[in-house]
Amino acid sequence: MAERRLGDAVQRFLAELGQTASPATLDAYRRDLAALLVYLDEHDIADDKALNVASLRRFLASERSRGLAPRSLRRRRAALSRFSEFLVEQGQLGHNPVALTRAPKTPRDLPRPLDVDLLGHFLDTPHDGSPLSVRDQAMLELLYSSGLRLAELAALDLNDLQANRVRVIGKGAKPRQVPVGRRAAQALTQWIGLRSAMAGDGEMALFVGQQGNRLGHRAIQRRLVTQARRRGLPEHLHPHRLRHSFASHLLESSHDLRAVQELLGHANLSTTQVYTRLDWQHLAESYDQAHPRARRSGSDGARPGGEESTANTDPATTDERHAPHQEMP
Repeated sequence: MAERRLGDAVQRFLAELGQTASPATLDAYRRDLAALLVYLDEHDIADDKALNVASLRRFLASERSRGLAPRSLRRRRAALSRFSEFLVEQGQLGHNPVALTRAPKTPRDLPRPLDVDLLGHFLDTPHDGSPLSVRDQAMLELLYSSGLRLAELAALDLNDLQANRVRVIGKGAKPRQVPVGRRAAQALTQWIGLRSAMAGDGEMALFVGQQGNRLGHRAIQRRLVTQARRRGLPEHLHPHRLRHSFASHLLESSHDLRAVQELLGHANLSTTQVYTRLDWQHLAESYDQAHPRARRSGSDGARPGGEESTANTDPATTDERHAPHQEMP
């Protein structure tokens, strides 16, 4: 009974959500809410007790006990919260019970930028000169030059390009302008000279595929992998790794965290601070290897006098320990 009645409400919610959410988000929420309906049915929980704090806590605990990853649990909770808000708006719930539940924190891994010399050699490696390779080179240069997200690159139109800068729409539909470096500008000029022969009539997208339409996210990812393989890059390449490399290399040179935050389009400085930890590790490792009084004296990684290696400390965590991490870099 619970599954039938709530199932109707879930379908109405998903229909409304589909008007604004991406297909990936819609599919994820459909799976999350389907898991809830299965749980309610298996435990014979009636409709009037399905969406209360106790039932939802037991559901999330059950999902965790069967091995669901923390990131997936957080998405489960987000789907439940959004569905509950929908029912509140429909007058079917008096409040959102998910607000009184908690999801486990997601471990935050440090980004893995490419080595600056390795990346420079990769970008400078000649390609075959075909229109597709010229387009790919422009995408590669722009991703690294301006630190764009994959979605931001794919959404670019011709009129978003201006003199030495590009206008992008970031998360939360927030526009920003970022500079375009000399090498990226040269690659874009070469691509635009060939683009008209590929683009369909009236197509405004900056990057188009062989069918003349806007290049999609997965097509961009595949082309980066193709170029990495052709040019012999010994590491996996994806758009977000170029964004990480942009941020890390810029911070290493400028040490201007606020500027990097603005260029990346981060709403919170705490999101950008992950790169300070990465930069500190690099500096600490260099110190350990170079300073005559810091070199390790044994295999245990300790310095003379029992001091711990500098590379194992992280001053950024002092400020970040209580900072919320809600945004992906």
